[in-house]
Amino acid sequence: MSNVSQQVSDCRDRELFVGIDYADRVVQVCAMDAAGRVLLNRPCGNHWRALVGAVAGKGVVRRAAIEACSGAADLAEELIEHAGWHMELGHPHYVARLKGSPDKHDFGDAQLVADLTRVGYLPRTWLPPTYIRQLRQLVVHRQQLVDQRRAVKLRVGAVLREHRVVFPKQLAKSRWSRAWVSFARCTMALGEHAQWIVNQSLDQVLELDKRVTAAEQRLAQATKGDAMIDRLMDYPGVGEVTAWVIRAFIGRFDRFGSGKQLSRYCGLSPRNVSSGNKQSDGGLIKASNKILRATMIQAAHRLIRTEPRWRTMAEQMRRRGKPPCVIVAAVANRWIRRMHYDLRGFEQQQQQQQQQQQQQQQAKAKTARTAAYRGQVCGSPPEDTAAANGRCLLGAIRA
Repeated sequence: MSNVSQQVSDCRDRELFVGIDYADRVVQVCAMDAAGRVLLNRPCGNHWRALVGAVAGKGVVRRAAIEACSGAADLAEELIEHAGWHMELGHPHYVARLKGSPDKHDFGDAQLVADLTRVGYLPRTWLPPTYIRQLRQLVVHRQQLVDQRRAVKLRVGAVLREHRVVFPKQLAKSRWSRAWVSFARCTMALGEHAQWIVNQSLDQVLELDKRVTAAEQRLAQATKGDAMIDRLMDYPGVGEVTAWVIRAFIGRFDRFGSGKQLSRYCGLSPRNVSSGNKQSDGGLIKASNKILRATMIQAAHRLIRTEPRWRTMAEQMRRRGKPPCVIVAAVANRWIRRMHYDLRGFEQQQQQQQQQQQQQQQAKAKTARTAAYRGQVCGSPPEDTAAANGRCLLGAIRA
């Protein structure tokens, strides 16, 4: 009995480091102790209860890690919420480099992730909350609809150019206006089949317009009451779409240590291509979200046109011989760095205000419960607290 009790005590005191290799139906889970000894490495069901049951009796989970992929964030959040695990999300690009083996299997991947989190070498990435993940899905869905609409419009233009359709001078500069679309539908310069293709494509554009509008309405509804969205729209040149994209893909500004890290995350930093004594830049870095970087570049174009500060910066760089693409990227880089400086503490301030409001509400609720209890004990209505206290005191004196 003493040996059994000793083993149970050792299991309770043992720290576990868990690595999870994610798949749709079955996940591979590996558990290590602090010395690196593998205690468990087997497949189990894709559910947080199955993972908790797999490591039950092995020790106390100190840290657990899972490689970031589609569906991994939801599982990690369930383990944090229901099991109380400390979850880390591994960066998929760097984890793939660290594997370095020609033979890929779930057994080895889970063991590697567990070992990396044990020694603290796991390249981590941010685990966004559910609200941010759902907002990203809406933003990506809207952007896909916009891309589809643009592709259909390009096909219409290609058919019109192939048949050498000439528009009237008053419509030449009003491309895709109602008059332009009506002329494209009724022109006699197109053949029978080409006219049918153009009409089908124009109908598809109208349908995509409705779907884009519905997606924007959904985004406006989802972000209603978001203080960060309101704060972003206070900046010149930032509209709803730009605010949605920044909120969805950046999330929190305080998760970046500096504005330089944020600009690199947005893909606005130059890539260094140096060898020996030769030092040069190789354009912007490629490892970034395409929607986020395109939105930043578009915002920089607007700032150069409308804001004196950024227009002056662009003119100075233009006089030094910088090409337009470099100027726009530099403006976007400086702009996002300035935004990081302004908003890095905004989330913390909002959380403190929410905590204060919750404390005030709890204090009011406690006061109301106390008044109601005194009213029941002393036989007075809850709202007449002072009178109830007086009657209670008088009754105690008489007694």
